[in-house]
Amino acid sequence: MDPTSVDIFALSVVEIELSRLSSGSSPRTSGEDPEHVETLLSIEGELPPILVHRPTMRVVDGLHRLKAARLRGDTKILARFVDGTESDAFVLAVEANIRHGLPLSLADRKRAAAHIIGTHPQWSDRRVASATGLSAGTVADLRRRSGDSGIEARIGRDGRVRPADGSGRRRLAAELIRSDPCLSLRQVAKQVGISPETVRDVRGRLERGESPVRDGSMRLRADSQPLPRTEPDFGRAVGRDRLAMLERLKADPALRLSETGRILLRMLIMHSIDGREWERILHRIPPHLYSVVAEFAREHARVWTGFADRLENRVTRVATE
Repeated sequence: MDPTSVDIFALSVVEIELSRLSSGSSPRTSGEDPEHVETLLSIEGELPPILVHRPTMRVVDGLHRLKAARLRGDTKILARFVDGTESDAFVLAVEANIRHGLPLSLADRKRAAAHIIGTHPQWSDRRVASATGLSAGTVADLRRRSGDSGIEARIGRDGRVRPADGSGRRRLAAELIRSDPCLSLRQVAKQVGISPETVRDVRGRLERGESPVRDGSMRLRADSQPLPRTEPDFGRAVGRDRLAMLERLKADPALRLSETGRILLRMLIMHSIDGREWERILHRIPPHLYSVVAEFAREHARVWTGFADRLENRVTRVATE
């Protein structure tokens, strides 16, 4: 069983006797929360289903519901069963407590991550982070502290196996970015075999003049130059010649009187706004959307470039016919 791919809510619900269940271990080190138990006791009717590890009959998720059911004098409770190993069941318990109910504390999530690193050393930092609600950097730090460095390859969230030492791939990503700064994060990631977030980190390191390898002590060689960070020059105004040409295109019946032509005109007009308007748009984009909008902008630029190339090729073919 892959615990990270289990859809808990898709599992069938059955009724089971409380006497068959054991509390088992929980990722929550603080124990039961009396207030949460009191809240559950106020629920009329059946409590939400708990999650049970079938081979051991231990409660994976729902210890507070189990406690409330016993205090109410219930003899049965609704449950969903999962199979797999006990270590896989622990991962499910962590994920379930993070996604709903009473959340785990940061300390509990870190302890859970350290435990999962020990039981699933082949998992990547991002995969452990996804299961515990931590950042990949925090998981990497916990892994370093545990001395776990013997794995040559790790399994990512997508199920793909990648080398544990990604320094070579980071350097290759850096070479691609330097050779073509217009490449999107996803394009570089696909060519090199790393995640877009890793490519983003590499790009940021190059812009700061740092080594693409994730080691703060490793600077670029003295003869290397940081990736230039140039601000786009939108210009003060759209060129008069281009505006005049746009007016002629708007008046051309071949474009004005057809749906496809009108679509093209709207696109050309939209991208012919004044440079000051571009600046206004640039400064009003929320910071958390910078990277997303940049990706779209680069992709649209590549589409327009390809469109222009195909038009020029058609001009050449027509001229030779």
